[in-house]
Amino acid sequence: MKPHASSSLIWRITSIASIVATVLLIGGFVYAIKDVVNPVGSTYSASESGGGTQATGDSAASTVPPLSDGVRVVALGDSLAKGTGDDDGSGFVRRTVDLLQQKGVSAKLVSNLGINGQKTEQVLSSLDQAGVKHALQQANLILLSVGANDLFNGGEALGNLQQQSPDASQMLKNAPETAARLKQILTRLREINPDAQIIYLGLYNPFGDLQELRVPGNQAVTSWNTSVMDIINKQPHMMLIPTFDLFQNNLNKYLSSDHFHPNGTGYEQIAERVVQSLQ
Repeated sequence: MKPHASSSLIWRITSIASIVATVLLIGGFVYAIKDVVNPVGSTYSASESGGGTQATGDSAASTVPPLSDGVRVVALGDSLAKGTGDDDGSGFVRRTVDLLQQKGVSAKLVSNLGINGQKTEQVLSSLDQAGVKHALQQANLILLSVGANDLFNGGEALGNLQQQSPDASQMLKNAPETAARLKQILTRLREINPDAQIIYLGLYNPFGDLQELRVPGNQAVTSWNTSVMDIINKQPHMMLIPTFDLFQNNLNKYLSSDHFHPNGTGYEQIAERVVQSLQ
């Protein structure tokens, strides 16, 4: 090939490449402008969620299928919802899903939103977050554990009270405002998802084996659970799962080493009770 022909070919290839790059640049610029003016956003894949479409607004969950069509679980609340104390991290939430699957039920854990130390105020605030609302709208079973940290401050308050020969009234000093926020949480959950079954995990007394705290602790927990029942009984598709009797005489057997959270065996007992309530 002659030098002139070779030079001409190189310039031709360079020109074509330049044109292609310019077209791509213009196309990308136009696409970017279009996305700013009319943003598409991300889509919610049914394969990722286990079925369903993107929910928009608090009433979008009216299309959530009943439990008989398969159980989709979202957990919300404190360290018990998260599963703290369980060596394998399953907690009662994952164990509930596993037990349902063992019984031949189509069950899936959509999301576990439990956070260590959460109190009713924090849970209530989280219900305004788009991601939390979206997860809740995909569920037809919502598991809620909250209130113990408000009343007992994760056990620290009771540890201090042990030195003061406390009575139940001291332990329940935060109960009225806690109950009011719990009522708001349940009302808000019903607004976000009108059809889901909501299960609230009743409290137990983790200090029932301590002489100074057994009686006042039992009285405080019983009073709290009764007040929650009064709230729940006025709401549709809600129930309280009692745990007080499970742990009352089995603290050494069902509590983890921190003497506050259940261990794997304790969580399994709770999960079995949840599953029984759904049958």
